[in-house]
Order: sequence, then C-alpha cells, then structure tokens
Amino acid sequence: MMQVHASALAGTVGLLFFIALFSVAVLYALWPSNKQTFEHMARLPLDDEGDKQ
Repeated sequence: MMQVHASALAGTVGLLFFIALFSVAVLYALWPSNKQTFEHMARLPLDDEGDKQ
C-alpha cells in the first residue's frame, strides 16, 4: 500500500509543479513590460533589413 500512496503523491506533486510552471510562463508572456520585446520578435521573420548570411 505504501507504494500506491507514494505513486499517487508523486503524480499529484508533478501535476502541481507543471501547473505552476505553465502559470509562470503565461504570466511572463503576458506581462506588460514584455510586450515590446515579443512584438519585435514576432516581426523578425518579416524584416527585410535583417542580417542575411
């Protein structure tokens, strides 16, 4: 029985960890001070003045 409980606990802790990690990533992406950086990166593939090798 101890292994079943340990397995369930590990699954729950892992799920909570990934939910927290996902939440941090979403908050980082939507943080207002990062808007200009992400808009610049979004335009890079369409930029004709970029360095071409």
